[in-house]
Amino acid sequence: MSGDPPPPPPAPAAPDPRRGIPPVDGVLRHPAVVDHVALVGRQRALGVAQAVLRQAREGALPPDDVVEEVAARLGGLTAPAGTRPVLNATGVVVHTNLGRAPLGAAATQALVDAAGYADVELDLATGRRGRRGGDVVDALLRAVPEAGDVLVVNNGAAALLLAMTALAAGREVLVSRGELVEIGDGFRLPDLVGSSGARLLEVGTTNRTHRADYERALAGSPAGPGVAALLKVHPGNYRVTGFTSAVPVADLAQVARAAGLPLVVDTGSGLLEPDPALPDEPDARSALRDGAGLVVASADKLLGGPQAGLVLGDADLVGRLRRHPVARALRVDKLTLAALGATLRDPRPAPVTAARRAGAEELRERVEALRWTLARHGLTAEAVPHDGRVGGGGAPGVPLPGWALALPEGLAGPLRLGDPAVLARVHEGRCLVDPRCVPPAQDAALAGAVLAAAGGVGDVTAGGPPAGGPPAR
Repeated sequence: MSGDPPPPPPAPAAPDPRRGIPPVDGVLRHPAVVDHVALVGRQRALGVAQAVLRQAREGALPPDDVVEEVAARLGGLTAPAGTRPVLNATGVVVHTNLGRAPLGAAATQALVDAAGYADVELDLATGRRGRRGGDVVDALLRAVPEAGDVLVVNNGAAALLLAMTALAAGREVLVSRGELVEIGDGFRLPDLVGSSGARLLEVGTTNRTHRADYERALAGSPAGPGVAALLKVHPGNYRVTGFTSAVPVADLAQVARAAGLPLVVDTGSGLLEPDPALPDEPDARSALRDGAGLVVASADKLLGGPQAGLVLGDADLVGRLRRHPVARALRVDKLTLAALGATLRDPRPAPVTAARRAGAEELRERVEALRWTLARHGLTAEAVPHDGRVGGGGAPGVPLPGWALALPEGLAGPLRLGDPAVLARVHEGRCLVDPRCVPPAQDAALAGAVLAAAGGVGDVTAGGPPAGGPPAR
């Protein structure tokens, strides 16, 4: 009707509360947060702030609570002055960024026992100075009876550096072009050998090297023009396939003997004897049986010990390395000797060996049990096949069949920043939690870490327990 009042104007739309979300730099500079940033480091603090801001943008956290939540999370983190324990849920057994091989129980106890005074260079029977780390030398000689003597230095690169310095400084070393490898963090073999004063003389091509290439380089003199040694390096962190060839250790040893030169073999991953599960991985015993004069390797990879470099082989050659002045600068401390000796004497498989040999069915049962635990607390996840890897430059391209728990990708950050910290694999938009390298006794802690991390991610699907009850055992 004409006399009716006009309808009231529509109420203005309520402002989006997310407009009040502060910028990340503003959060990190807030007085309630800035001291925590100084304590834990900007990079870790940035990750925490970004996770909290993501919650706020998804509506799971009021914007006014962002600063308080960031301060609370940072306050619970350990300062970066000390290392934090991490559950390795990547499926990579020898993970360099996580310290490579985790020590077994015997080696861990040996570290504690050696933390005080210890008989590192003392013969307790006579009260006089004894061999440094003599029990470790004996244990290595028992493990590799083909070696006439052994020497332990502080890592695998140091073992090769010492060998080149003591045997070839100022002279040349023959090496295949296909073995001029680059190791972790950009360190390259030519640079390492060059720092010893030796010069690499390359033979062959990138993909094919033959015995005749070495022989031609040595022609004209029984010891070659300035050549001091032959070097063979296992390209452990990659694989070249197709039209390729390389000279076996046995053939190369014959060339070296004919020229009166030592053959140094860098096996890399620290496998002491053949393993049928890794048929293409070189080992120290086989290389020495095939005629290598020296074998150098890492102790913190497939051997499963602490960071150390091993030198095994001809007693006279090892003696030359031991007497060289550089050996003093590269020697290991009492804690390394204690942990290495315990690793060698322990009859139980090292943790890296147990993880590498874990069966797919066993891993599937653990993943299903983990999935069931999460489902009981309202979290739905998926069990998916997942291949692990040896890692650490060992057995490139060799899959370790297993299983993983598939979670939203957004959980990876909160898992890393949780307590315990968990490193998972992010792949194709999912966060994959692989229990291969997590001791079964820590499965409950892993489940708790996932649940705690999921509490801060808004897109985790909630649901009831899976149909059919818990997995069969």
